[in-house]
Amino acid sequence: MTPRGAGAAPPPDDVDRIVDAWRRERPDLDVAPLQVLSRVSRLARRLDLDRAQAFALHHLEGWEFDVLSALRRAGDPYELSPGQLIRQTLVTSGTMTNRVDRLERRGLVGRSPDPHDRRGVIVRLTPEGQQAVDAAMADLLDRERTLLAELSGADREQLAAMLRRLLSPFEA
Repeated sequence: MTPRGAGAAPPPDDVDRIVDAWRRERPDLDVAPLQVLSRVSRLARRLDLDRAQAFALHHLEGWEFDVLSALRRAGDPYELSPGQLIRQTLVTSGTMTNRVDRLERRGLVGRSPDPHDRRGVIVRLTPEGQQAVDAAMADLLDRERTLLAELSGADREQLAAMLRRLLSPFEA
């Protein structure tokens, strides 16, 4: 089965109308970047809303999912140091401390002394935290699969490669 509309040009969208209006009003400007980046921006907003809904169904906020999923991806025994969590979630030390405190109060993570550093702690995912992040991840993937259903497998791979190339200078 091919994705709906495969091979056919999609109908004009809001971005096409915006670009056409700018071309009319400012023919001296090259507005071609809007064709791509306005769509990326609109898609990002849609993804943020879908993610928030998926997480809310499992009583999680986005930041909670970020911390829990970093721990889950670490593999058994699902633990990381606060420094490792900071690097993976790109927040400050103070923010991470606050987040771990809040997740610990909810019973989603626990803290224990770091056996390799007397001053350090280890943050560990609890069974409740694992259940919450696993359920939220499954729901998120269902939503994202639906969103990508318009694209063939080859199109998804090509799009992923192009987006990776665009993002690489920012993630170096």
